[in-house]
Amino acid sequence: MAEVFYVGVDVGTASVRAALVTREGLLKSTAQEPIGIWEPESDHYVQSSTEIWEKCCTVVKKVTHGVEKSQIRGIGFDATCSLVVLDQSFQPVPVSQEGDPQRNVVMWMDHRATEQADRITKNGHRVLSRVGGVMSPEMQPPKLLWLKENLKENCWNKASHFFDLPDFLSWKASGSLTRSLCTLVCKWTYCPPEGWEASFWTSIGLDDLLENNFSKIGSVTCPPGSPLGEGLTQEAAADLGLDPGTAVGASLIDAHAGGLGVIGADVKGFHLPCEGLPITARMALICGTSTCHMISEQPRFVPGVWGPYLSAMVPGLWLNEGGQSVTGRLIDHMVKGHTAYTQLQEQVQQRSNIYSYLNNHLSSMANSCSAVDLLGSSLHVWPDFHGNRSPLADPTLKGMVVGLSLSQTLDDLALLYLATMQALALGTLHILEAMKEAGHEIRTLFLCGGLSKNNLFVQIHANTTGLPVVLPDQTEAVLVGAAVLGACASRHYSSIQVEHQIYLMIFFIPSFFFSFYERKYKVFLRLLAHQRECQALMSQR
Repeated sequence: MAEVFYVGVDVGTASVRAALVTREGLLKSTAQEPIGIWEPESDHYVQSSTEIWEKCCTVVKKVTHGVEKSQIRGIGFDATCSLVVLDQSFQPVPVSQEGDPQRNVVMWMDHRATEQADRITKNGHRVLSRVGGVMSPEMQPPKLLWLKENLKENCWNKASHFFDLPDFLSWKASGSLTRSLCTLVCKWTYCPPEGWEASFWTSIGLDDLLENNFSKIGSVTCPPGSPLGEGLTQEAAADLGLDPGTAVGASLIDAHAGGLGVIGADVKGFHLPCEGLPITARMALICGTSTCHMISEQPRFVPGVWGPYLSAMVPGLWLNEGGQSVTGRLIDHMVKGHTAYTQLQEQVQQRSNIYSYLNNHLSSMANSCSAVDLLGSSLHVWPDFHGNRSPLADPTLKGMVVGLSLSQTLDDLALLYLATMQALALGTLHILEAMKEAGHEIRTLFLCGGLSKNNLFVQIHANTTGLPVVLPDQTEAVLVGAAVLGACASRHYSSIQVEHQIYLMIFFIPSFFFSFYERKYKVFLRLLAHQRECQALMSQR
């Protein structure tokens, strides 16, 4: 009997990836292609849905090369929670003043709608209780309001379909307009089983979206992994190099695909503190361009943390989602913007990537791997260069660095890199503390995503939080999560709630770091207090 495979497609911030995955959840092949990002104005980030689909087709053809089409039984998509705008004929509509219709995607990290988000928050509608009490400019309602108020003629009046990017991809593949509960619940204020809150859209000035039973933003919904339409359409199958009718699963946001790929891991026999406890004892951290902190099962309201969302990641379970915006990008920004970056590139050359080199350099500076953390004693970073997503839900916050000198050596670059990673881990601790106050008892962290491949980043999270950190042996957990959607849609599995047998790498905190990070966390919170104090002083007239 021929082996059976599933395809997972992941559209991240700057690239499209695909994987061919076996029934056992093992990666057989992977491929990656870059995608463009344009910044027409400050804090405006846009992409092209046409280019994204073309790159999806390219990577799928690469990973399925040499495999019989009949062996591919299902395909699943995940993507960033960006906003795609199409007209009545499903053609792209421009989302910027420059008017290029091919640039029709408002990216997740686009903060043009900060003022609209503030107005929605002040409106105080009850739906805000499900987003930590504060509407984020990274969600879709403020972006939609911005388009109506600023591009009414060239965009709003022409638009007939507003998709979250994951739903756009599943529509493109299957022709089905059914939206995933993951996207609508997490980013659009949809609430099953009641559905859309018409009074919310009316209260913020978007009552025109109520037309035809909310057809522009989604009249029909389903849980992630549900089969869509009749599978791949003839056109999509030709584009992807697969058979028409191949099962297409309802999509997930990229972070949620990563959460699905790790949080259900079978940990029996590993003597972890979460063993034998409900899934609420686990938190999944999906660490890439940004970091998302996922915990599922119980409906708890946590100030500044999104949710509780029903069936947003795992059908029938509730989800709380914390997050830090542009974490991976912040590390890149700090390292590549330093004067010594050119020297770093010269040192690295072809021997390793820059972060492996910096990790080794820090070890040599400390004379031991175990003492690296202590190098961050006098350099402190507040990491919200792009605003705070959780637990403060304040997009106006900015980054801070305390402890800089006039020195510009490679050692200084390495220390700034270390302090930035420590700040991100302290941000995770900040989120954990907020969840603890709301009743969550998290015992173990499960990490995946690009930053989880950086052993120092992982170890610092263990040292800072005092929790063991688990990594899956399949390093591309997001792609595995996407493939699970296709497997579920093929009906080879009854549910996406599948436990995965994984090999674990566990990082425990050495006891002598408790005092160090306790003090560093106090400095971290003091930086926040000082920033708000400075803002208050400068706002006085």
